[in-house]
Amino acid sequence: MAHGRPRDLRKEQYWRYWIERWQQSDLGIRAFCERYQLPEPRFHVWRRQLRRRDAVAPAFVPVQVVSQPQPRAGSSLELLLADGRCLRIPPGFDPVTLRQLLAVLEEQPSC
Repeated sequence: MAHGRPRDLRKEQYWRYWIERWQQSDLGIRAFCERYQLPEPRFHVWRRQLRRRDAVAPAFVPVQVVSQPQPRAGSSLELLLADGRCLRIPPGFDPVTLRQLLAVLEEQPSC
């Protein structure tokens, strides 16, 4: 379990098994270790070690790619302005941009 040494997977599985059994029991660690004849100091060491290993965040996390929403299908719009100008608005327009454009057009005096 020291740094630099490869993990002994059999030992890790062994201790994971006993720690999971202890978690499902209603016994304290000392009573559990006595009942199953496990060395209590090793139980504590492995419990702490496995908790650390399980807490390490993965280097990669799954990512779900979501496509951009498609513009709603529909007909284009035509907006007839007071001065006779016509504004054609395609399907899927950006409402924020349209509001900004209308604000600018309303500020401008007619030609």
